[in-house]
Amino acid sequence: MPGKRVEIDDETWPVLKLLGQDRMMTFQELADEAFADLLKKHGRPVLLKTALKQSAARSRKAQPRAGEKRGKKRGKKK
Repeated sequence: MPGKRVEIDDETWPVLKLLGQDRMMTFQELADEAFADLLKKHGRPVLLKTALKQSAARSRKAQPRAGEKRGKKRGKKK
């Protein structure tokens, strides 16, 4: 997994460190949970496989199948 550098202010770091100790989690585990929650909040998939499935499903809905016409169905006029 590629490493990324994150800057955390001096007041937040000790609080995160204490939270990690209290929950017996590493900083990486805390960060993974936080990013997963953020993605979920904004309706984004966490896993690439899920993103690809959602994209394929949207693509299937957007493209009509052979023999189907695009657009709304019209009812009979009275």
